[in-house]
Amino acid sequence: MPTSQPSPTGWRKSSYSGDGPTCVEVGGLEQGRAVRDSKNPGLGFLAFGAPEWRAFLSALRAGDLAG
Repeated sequence: MPTSQPSPTGWRKSSYSGDGPTCVEVGGLEQGRAVRDSKNPGLGFLAFGAPEWRAFLSALRAGDLAG
């Protein structure tokens, strides 16, 4: 069963996103970050704890997520 989450604050979208259709926004949580679709923010968000968020950023910077 899902647990209750506080609402993320301070949603931000990268200035590199422009007006493209594939943008995401990142918001702050007390113990991590949240990610949502910028074109459909009402659909919800994915929440990541601080350790998972750091691991994601590290993999992104290393190019490990290139498709």
